Amino acid sequence: MHDIINYFSTIPSSHRALILAGGITFFWILESFKPFKNFKYNKWHHAGINIFFTLTTIIVNFFLAIILLKSAQWTIDNNFGILQWLPKMNNWLYAIVGLLLLDFIGAYLVHLVEHKVKFLWRFHLIHHTDTWIDTTTANRHHPGESVLRFIFTTLGVFIVGSPMWMVFLYQSLSVLATQFNHANIVLPKRLDNILSYIIVSPDMHKVHHHYKLPYTDSNYGNIFSVWDRLFGTYSSLDRDNLVYGVDTHMKEEENNRLKNLLLIPFQKYRSSND
Repeated sequence: MHDIINYFSTIPSSHRALILAGGITFFWILESFKPFKNFKYNKWHHAGINIFFTLTTIIVNFFLAIILLKSAQWTIDNNFGILQWLPKMNNWLYAIVGLLLLDFIGAYLVHLVEHKVKFLWRFHLIHHTDTWIDTTTANRHHPGESVLRFIFTTLGVFIVGSPMWMVFLYQSLSVLATQFNHANIVLPKRLDNILSYIIVSPDMHKVHHHYKLPYTDSNYGNIFSVWDRLFGTYSSLDRDNLVYGVDTHMKEEENNRLKNLLLIPFQKYRSSND
């Protein structure tokens, strides 16, 4: 654990970029061997749209990174946050507790709020409009949503009192986890089910991308599945019955054109009953 702490305390930006790009590349290749769904789509065009949103997320995080760095350092300097108030513990347990709490606030909680607050749903909707879920969908977030997720991550750092090495570790695991559970791959059902008791497995997250309620409003987790099971937001659906997208934006001109995706938060609101 000591080596992990040292590495993520000084992780170069190039290594963080490599984790992001390497993960996409790995799962992109894996999808070609045994895809979950045989999509009839222009994979490069689809990837281009989603990578555009990945780049906007990177830009947002780059310009706001100093806030995250200062926040993490302040919690350590002022002995503030849950981790700072807990009794001294083994480094592995310390890391697991911290990662669980960061995942709760920075992933599960913000995701839940985005689904429950109509104004915020307008931005998160772009992620759900994708009807061809693959690993590039992982970071298909409107720039407005990227800002909101950054705010919750920073809030998590304050509440948890996590050092910066833990934040970098959490972000790296989060990137790989979301690429994994969005990837157009299929695991043996039994293996997927076992994994879903610990982490968010592909089958578990893909239920969240089913085009109709109540499945869309379930399985909010990103790394760990414990929060959905604990708060009663877990649901399951046979993988053969999955239909991707969101029922208000099923037309390709609505969900596969970059200009429209950017404008969706500012268009007239549509409910699933419209």
